[in-house]
Amino acid sequence: MKKEVDFLVIGSGLAGTSFALKVADHGKVCLISKTNIEETNTQYAQGGIAAVTYEPDSYEKHIQDTLIAGDGLCDEQVVRNVVRDAPAQIEELIRWGARFDKKSNGEFDLAREGGHSEKRILHHKDNTGFEIQKKLSEQARKHKNIEILEDHFAVDLITQHHLGILVKRYNQNIRCFGAYVLDLKTDQVITLLAKTTLIAAGGVGNLYHTTTNPSIATGDGIAMVYRAKGIIENMEFVQFHPTSLYHPGERPSFLVSEALRGFGAVLKTQDSKEFMDKYDKRKSLAPRDIVARAIDNEMKSRGDDYVFLDASHLDPEELVSHFPNIHEKCLSIGIDIRKDMIPVVPAAHYMCGGIKVDEHGATWIKQLYAAGETSSTGLHGANRLASNSLIEAIVYADRSAQSAISEASKASIQKNVPDWDYSGTSHPEEMILITQNFKEMQQIMSNYVGIVRTDLRLNRALVRLEIIYRETEALYRKSTLSKSLCELRNLITAGYLTITMAQDRKESRGLHYNLDYPQKKALHDIF
Repeated sequence: MKKEVDFLVIGSGLAGTSFALKVADHGKVCLISKTNIEETNTQYAQGGIAAVTYEPDSYEKHIQDTLIAGDGLCDEQVVRNVVRDAPAQIEELIRWGARFDKKSNGEFDLAREGGHSEKRILHHKDNTGFEIQKKLSEQARKHKNIEILEDHFAVDLITQHHLGILVKRYNQNIRCFGAYVLDLKTDQVITLLAKTTLIAAGGVGNLYHTTTNPSIATGDGIAMVYRAKGIIENMEFVQFHPTSLYHPGERPSFLVSEALRGFGAVLKTQDSKEFMDKYDKRKSLAPRDIVARAIDNEMKSRGDDYVFLDASHLDPEELVSHFPNIHEKCLSIGIDIRKDMIPVVPAAHYMCGGIKVDEHGATWIKQLYAAGETSSTGLHGANRLASNSLIEAIVYADRSAQSAISEASKASIQKNVPDWDYSGTSHPEEMILITQNFKEMQQIMSNYVGIVRTDLRLNRALVRLEIIYRETEALYRKSTLSKSLCELRNLITAGYLTITMAQDRKESRGLHYNLDYPQKKALHDIF
């Protein structure tokens, strides 16, 4: 079965859905989601969205905060572009119906998070992402030019490779003609042809056993672009959120927003002693890479399974008013944040690298754009500043949309693309073979490629992942397609890229900390 559209959007979070809405008046859009369009990383974003809205804040302060957090690897021009584009995109979110908390005088009730020098986080209680996702999904569902395909899984991008032409990485003439998409209800593969394709498929959180990401975050976009010979970068920079709720067995891990520390909560060891002053003068409001390593070190040196986040000294009514969802979640497991300390642990949260894009969101592959967590824009560098992710997603969705619209008259549908080749596949493989490899892959990444690394751990991870890769590829070649098998395959690719890029970085910088190379290199040695 073939379908033809002007714009194919793979992923329905803030980046994907806002792009779809921005281009929908210029052509037919197909928005695909492997579950429903509301189930995204966006909807789990608690803290908020960073933008300069009032004095004494300024663009320059936000820019410098971002550059400092990125530990020398941010693209400064990208940072300046995003910070300056941010207010206009906030206004567009509001026009689409998103609500942000305000004070009695009508000004935004801004929060502050780690690494920020001013209060600049717009939020809706402690479920900002849910609010944004809900309003964008409503807009997309009612737009006459947007066709939504839920329970559809993008398997591979279509390029000249599928026309029998040899495609090599760094070839400047690779073109994307759309994607092969698996209908999860019928198990049939659709050949979905498009003039322009946007990848907005989210991150790689499920590389790790403990993650704040939903189960859909399996690196699909990154893996597809890598297989299509696109360029991937900076995968060694995996951000672990310092404070996820310690509740063994729960997946995904419940995020305890950084905004709670911005509100005044303090990190403590299990004997109720503050410890962040040993690691950074900003204490509990240091950037995430520093806080996560500090917690990891305290847990390992003390032999503890978690540390505490203490908000019991704060005004109880304001605490519950600002963080109702955190309060409700903690109460459900017997913790009253008004008087009890919250047990927390770091959890895989955000990928700072991904598909390399230019200032317009364009990838190395022509007619293919990427936005959101799946992309690497140069904004985050070696470590993401809190709440910069949502604003990056919509700014780059906007930049991609403008570029795609301007290029639309030059683009065309590739007509001679063959349908998916089912030959050689006979039956679905036993799930135990997939689930066991999935568990082993997560154990390898969690134990050897986590917050702190060594050359020995990375080498061991690569050797063991290679075994799982070979087993999984053998399954893939002979089995009919399934979502679980494709996700495992994509995560293995993302894991391979994370390990090898970590091996190549012979220093400790930002989120990448290698005990064998504890010092930073001078930047002129890197570039």
